[in-house]
Amino acid sequence: MIRLEDLDYALPPHYIAQQPCEPRDAARLLVYQRSTGEIQHSRVAHLADFLQPGDVLVANDTRVIHARLFGRREATGGKVELLLLRPRQEDAWEALVRPSQRLRPGVRVLLDSSDSNVPDVVEIGEVLPHGKRLVHFLVDPAAVLERSGTVPLPPYIRKPLEDPDRYQTTYARVSGSAAAPTAGLHFTPRLVQDLEAYGVRFGFITLHIGLDTFQPIREADPLQHPIHSEYLEVPAATVQLIQETKARQGRVIAVGTTSVRALESAADAQGVMQPFSGETRLYIYPGYTFRVVDGILTNFHLPRSTLLLLVAAYTGLDELKRIYRAAIEENYRFYSFGDASLLL
Repeated sequence: MIRLEDLDYALPPHYIAQQPCEPRDAARLLVYQRSTGEIQHSRVAHLADFLQPGDVLVANDTRVIHARLFGRREATGGKVELLLLRPRQEDAWEALVRPSQRLRPGVRVLLDSSDSNVPDVVEIGEVLPHGKRLVHFLVDPAAVLERSGTVPLPPYIRKPLEDPDRYQTTYARVSGSAAAPTAGLHFTPRLVQDLEAYGVRFGFITLHIGLDTFQPIREADPLQHPIHSEYLEVPAATVQLIQETKARQGRVIAVGTTSVRALESAADAQGVMQPFSGETRLYIYPGYTFRVVDGILTNFHLPRSTLLLLVAAYTGLDELKRIYRAAIEENYRFYSFGDASLLL
């Protein structure tokens, strides 16, 4: 039985990266081989040293939206902060609001904007489970986010980014995420080009990341954690690419835990994949049998998180602890802007 305390590890605060590595692929890379338990240390730029021609990397092409909004109550002028999580209707989003107790249904909020003298207006709607609220837009939400929104950063990153695009992957295409698929932040166009020239192919899925992904597990039994749902698309082209790769004995390596979740959600119990579009509530933890994924490229995750549990399902919990101890001993950088691990 897995206990909540099994997902703890001690991390001094200075290990939490506050700025992304420059260039992107200069980040360090811890490489772990499941068959031998060997740990090696390299750089993301040298990823080809650990891959083989015929392997495929599957990445998440979601794009982070300008989901954080600031404003003031129309009636009182009191400050308001909104964090949009996911669309619920054409003109309404699920959101976290602050101060939540004072923002009752019907309260109108004038949004701060640097692009217009006339502020956009949203209206606070009904109370939703888990402290969330519905926020209604009076005009097109996409236009409001472009004018008034900012890209949200995780709370453990205390310094603003000089270039907000550094919290986007270079191949981000489909807008919809409240957070970045951070394993993909390490790829430069040149690295992708070099890997393709070496014989590694790329496929893409789309999974829009909600902040529920980062909610800590609070149940004493982590398997009782209420898993969140996320919207994803696994296109036919990616399914075909994976089928061709498997037929040639190539490996399918997921870039990030979101890609793992998407690929495994699109496969049946026998590992047969079909194009998939819709919500998934797949919860991956130790004991799970991987049907599609042969390797994972991922960053180092927070304690007591479902992401840490997913990685433990691949490596085994004891080996994951050993990997994290090695990363700390070698002064790797952790979390969203941190270094990477390649688990094979």
